[in-house]
Amino acid sequence: MTAKKEHKAYLKSTVYKNIVKTMIKLSKMTDYAVVILAEMASHNGALLSATGLSEKTALPEPTVSKVLKLLTKKDIIASKRGINGGYSLVKMPENINMAEVITALDGPIALTACVEQSEQCCAHEVNCKIKGQWNPVNAAMQKALEDVSLDQMMKGAM
Repeated sequence: MTAKKEHKAYLKSTVYKNIVKTMIKLSKMTDYAVVILAEMASHNGALLSATGLSEKTALPEPTVSKVLKLLTKKDIIASKRGINGGYSLVKMPENINMAEVITALDGPIALTACVEQSEQCCAHEVNCKIKGQWNPVNAAMQKALEDVSLDQMMKGAM
């Protein structure tokens, strides 16, 4: 197979399409997570149910439940079971940064497959003149997202 055909095959591959889908653009679930977290923060530590958050945010309850589960797994929020149970923030809004929210929902922040250090980042990896050069760009993006808190997002103070 020629290099041109290999490249075309790679561009049509599921691996490439999945990488492109997750680069730079945030997922809807991450966007919803920020909306849900902002709603939770506005209630000053009160326990809130998935149903209540669904009503307040106008997001479907199954979606809210899924987001809450992912945020709980990453210790961004805590859950309490029982009749008086619900969900609450683990930290103050000013201590929750956007990088940790994105990572909780979408996995590690990576602008390119090479940054993710996947085994086969692209069909041209062997001859790539910029291999590894995205790392500082990715680090800058990571740092920028770490520097934006939930509190800042809520206040528009960035």
